[in-house]
Parts: sequence; structure tokens; C-alpha cells
Amino acid sequence: MTLKGLHEKAFTQASSEPDAQFFAQHNPETLLDLGARTAITALYRTSLPVGGRTLDLMCGPDSHLPEDATFQEFIGLDVCNKLMDENKALNGRAIVDLNAQPSLPFSENSFDGVLLCNGLPYLTQPEAVLKEVARVLKPGAPLILTFNDRFFPAKATAIWQALEPADRVRLASALMNSAGLGELDTGEVTPPEDLPGWQDTVHAVIGRKPQAS
Repeated sequence: MTLKGLHEKAFTQASSEPDAQFFAQHNPETLLDLGARTAITALYRTSLPVGGRTLDLMCGPDSHLPEDATFQEFIGLDVCNKLMDENKALNGRAIVDLNAQPSLPFSENSFDGVLLCNGLPYLTQPEAVLKEVARVLKPGAPLILTFNDRFFPAKATAIWQALEPADRVRLASALMNSAGLGELDTGEVTPPEDLPGWQDTVHAVIGRKPQAS
């Protein structure tokens, strides 16, 4: 999938309610069941660099980190301060509405990793945000983007709702490529049939900032 030829309203939301107000009442974390959260934590255990400085975009109340993961600094960014109050992993935070201001208040090459869990469906300017992610990542550092198949229809963008899961992965990959992130790796974890408490397939796209030439 390429980004050329997308409808001008592809990244619009059905609801005009301010994001901060909406997400204070609708916690995206409720859309992830226990199995999905466990799968995301397992992915972070194998793919997220520890010991350095990490940014969790649209972090909400839980960053799904492995219990033994330690960081020099772990910063959360969200539109809703109330949800971040519940996130015990954070030792720094920034309150930013990325749909109103698609820029990050951090310096270039300042993070060893960036996480974006279940946030992409709600970004109305995703390419601009991902370019900012590429800017603040250190060369070779990863963006780990994850999502499941559930979302809030009032706030998920029109194109996200129109696509099938496989096409959402392709859209995420195209956006990351366009933002300058490379070495893309995609995958998914499907719930086993014998675990009724796990219904959500988890999709992941990992991209890295190119090494300095």
C-alpha cells in the first residue's frame, strides 16, 4: 500500500468531541484483553532496548512493560493526564494532543526506543507524527507499533475503519516508510482456541531509524 491517492478525508474522525475529553471517559486499555496485553509484553521483552531512554506515545494507564525491565528514563505522552496518573512505569510525562499539534517536545536523536500501542487508529496526521518519531529516535533505534482489531468508532479514522486487519498493517508500514523508518518487520499473534480469555489478535510493525551514513 502507498499513501498516494488517499481520499482527503481518509484520516478524519466521526466525532468532533475534543480528544482529551473523549479519552478521559473512554480508556483505550479496555479494548485489550489479558491475552493481548501479555502478547505485547512478550514482544517488548524481545524487541525493546532497556537501560536507556524510552518514549511511550499515547501511553494511557499501562505501558505493558516486562516487570524486570529498567530504564534510565521512561517517558509517557498522552492527551489525557488522568490516564497517565495510573501508569506506574512512567518517571516523566508530557501532555500533548498529537492531532492538534503533531510535534514532539523532545530533541533530535534523544530516545533509544519509542512505543505506540493502540494509538495509530486515532491519529489524524499520522505521517507527521511518525516523522517526529523518526526525528527523536537515535540512529538504529526502534519504533514498536502494536494494535489489535478493536477500536472506538467515534474516534478511529475513516480509513482505519474501512480497512481489513491485513490492510491496516500495510497502511502502518507505508506510513512508517514514508516517515523515514526502515528495516520494517511485521507480525501478528493469534489467540489459541483453548484460551477463551484471549480473543484479540495483536498486530505489530517494528521499524528503525536508519544508521547515520
